[in-house]
Amino acid sequence: MVTRVGLGGEGVLRTTGKAASAHGVIRSAVAEGITYYDSARVYSDSEVYYGGIWGQEPQARNRIFQTSKSASRDKSGARKDLQETLQRLGVDYLDLWQIHDVRTLEELSVISGPGGALEAFMEAKEQGKARYIGVTGHHDPEVLTRAVEQLPVDSVMMPVNPAEELLGGFLTSTLPAAQEKSIAVVGMKIMGGGHYIAPHLGITPELLLRYALNKPITVAIVGCSSPSEVEILAAEGRLLQPLEDAQLQKILAPFKENARRLAFYRRIV
Repeated sequence: MVTRVGLGGEGVLRTTGKAASAHGVIRSAVAEGITYYDSARVYSDSEVYYGGIWGQEPQARNRIFQTSKSASRDKSGARKDLQETLQRLGVDYLDLWQIHDVRTLEELSVISGPGGALEAFMEAKEQGKARYIGVTGHHDPEVLTRAVEQLPVDSVMMPVNPAEELLGGFLTSTLPAAQEKSIAVVGMKIMGGGHYIAPHLGITPELLLRYALNKPITVAIVGCSSPSEVEILAAEGRLLQPLEDAQLQKILAPFKENARRLAFYRRIV
């Protein structure tokens, strides 16, 4: 079972040479009962860090949902990424393998065309090297919505935060498309890489997580850099605390004037 919150592949995991700190974060997440673990082939040594834990504690691997991503757009490149990902993680299969960061309709066409990465993803699913396949994006909601509609994916990863509610797109188009297709939704950019946390305005990590978890998503992932951050993530995931309208408006207020600037990961128009 996938927990309502998951450990993101950013934070200390997207580094090199910090194995001790990264292992401490992963072990903390396991101890807290978190089951969803995010990574990507291009996230520095994140896969290696995970592999260091699952190699020492193989029984833990059986209790968790390990994911990764490939940014290759062609079949041979994606195949190579998967082989390296499995080796680095020290596992025989992924629970979820995702087409990483689709930004343009041209990319989508290449991915789904002859010799495109989608062929490698479908092959991996057929061979049992990936239980599920998905697509991720944060650049253009129109493109990601089209990917959800056109690709035979089991999940989509997309931004879920107050800026997105004000801008529309991912939450008003991509999310409904995923619901229509009955696929899983993984929320990312929950805290905007930490930029959205503003205690003096009442915007805390807990409140941003609560905002995301009140949306109809499957799991919210956050990159962490310390066990204490993992504890906050896990604690909020265990709560079932609905947001009242007054609370929602309080969260949205600081984002209203600068929503587009705060959505720094989007395509600039």
